[in-house]
Amino acid sequence: MVISTTSGDRADHFLDCTFASRYVRNPVPKFRMPESSQPKEAAYQIINDELMLDGTPRLNLASFVTTWMEPECEKIMMASMNKNYVDMDEYPVTTELQNRCVNMIAHLFNAPIGEAETAVGVGTVGSSEAIMLAGLAFKRKWQHRRKLEGKPFDKPNIVTGANVQVCWEKFARYFEVELKEVKLSEGYYVMDPVKAVEMVDENTICVAAILGSTLTGEFEDVKLLNDLLIKKNKETGWETPIHVDAASGGFIAPFLYPDIEWDFRLPLVKSINVSGHKYGLVYAGVGWVVWRSKEDLPDELVFHINYLGSDQPTFTLNFSKGSSQIIAQYYQFIRLGFVGYKNVMENCMENAKALKEGLVSTGRFEILSKDIGVPLVAFTLKDSSKHTVFEIADTLRKYGWIVPAYTMPANAEHIAVLRVVVREDFSRSLAERLLSDIDKVLKEIDTLPSRVSMKAAHVSATIDEVVNASEGMVKPAKKSIEEIQKEVATYWKNLVERKRTGAC
Repeated sequence: MVISTTSGDRADHFLDCTFASRYVRNPVPKFRMPESSQPKEAAYQIINDELMLDGTPRLNLASFVTTWMEPECEKIMMASMNKNYVDMDEYPVTTELQNRCVNMIAHLFNAPIGEAETAVGVGTVGSSEAIMLAGLAFKRKWQHRRKLEGKPFDKPNIVTGANVQVCWEKFARYFEVELKEVKLSEGYYVMDPVKAVEMVDENTICVAAILGSTLTGEFEDVKLLNDLLIKKNKETGWETPIHVDAASGGFIAPFLYPDIEWDFRLPLVKSINVSGHKYGLVYAGVGWVVWRSKEDLPDELVFHINYLGSDQPTFTLNFSKGSSQIIAQYYQFIRLGFVGYKNVMENCMENAKALKEGLVSTGRFEILSKDIGVPLVAFTLKDSSKHTVFEIADTLRKYGWIVPAYTMPANAEHIAVLRVVVREDFSRSLAERLLSDIDKVLKEIDTLPSRVSMKAAHVSATIDEVVNASEGMVKPAKKSIEEIQKEVATYWKNLVERKRTGAC
């Protein structure tokens, strides 16, 4: 959810639409509901005109979220938009499709369930809700264990890497759990399992490992984490488990890297979340969380209601929502099958490889993403002394491309990168066009004055003003290139923050 803001001095703002004037004579207020109705054609035109200024979803290379689906699936989604997902008694087939999806995912992640057994899991709005639910289960089980042992249970913590998605910070803040982050370092942008286990204590409810870092797409070493944690649990008598945040990589690893052990094959992995709307190939609005067994989901967290017609168990943070995305996920599973998903992921990786090779051939970029991981390319300028990745991202907008530029988290903040997420609809021809446009951008910014020099001069001038205004102070020594680059990265990061109109 975005927290909405308005701007301007006037209390009333109005929208004027040229085409809508055929139907309405008066302007439409922006922030207050109109007093009267208007023709449907006018309402459509007014909204459509404004939406033209949005970016093009398929050229939005910042997002992992699916931006293309087959027309047949879109028809099914439209036909089921009026079905409330929680009305299980009224829509039993929809509920059955959700259960089938949960079981398919559980088997895909090697859950220890028999053919006749039912997997434990639930569909969610996305991985954020899935992580909240998994975190609550870990917190409640830890509290029960501490109570039985007669020990304090008021200071739970969770260990993650500093590269985790913001939903983990939300979970920690909303549900009063301390977030202990393993800091990153230059050249190593994922959680170090050794350092993570060192941070584990008796109050740790779980260690969260990321299968597909948002920053670089890299898989964390869940196998090593599991082995080290088993050893520590044995030495201390603790029972610290693992949750795997496979939001991005959960639909990549089983098809491309089946030999990597990251899932329920590891005994300490108790729950896994995955985003159906990322590489699950469904439009935004669906995620999944699956538990290893019924014992890993406390019964007290599951509510039972009967006012919709029958006894219905529910474990969600929200209640009503559409059924379309659940049905679309089932469509993709039976439409593509294992081989189909494998083909899609292989194609994505091939296009990512082609993009990577094209960037390397310019001689201007260093690739930070790894060959094994999510199909994306994270890269940085080899020389940022004159221009920055933020300038490249800003200039690419002129060609329609949305390519994010950002700085790394704690202990690696001075590293600023660009990232291109390769989705199913990012074809080889689009990759070649992007490379061509990046080349144009590089040539363009090379003809411009260095913004880094301008910023450095501004910083130096500000320092000089402070020095001259203060008696007895000595002018500081000239800053190093690395110090200037850190200041510039911070400047651009703050500039991007100021441009935001709301908070996610």
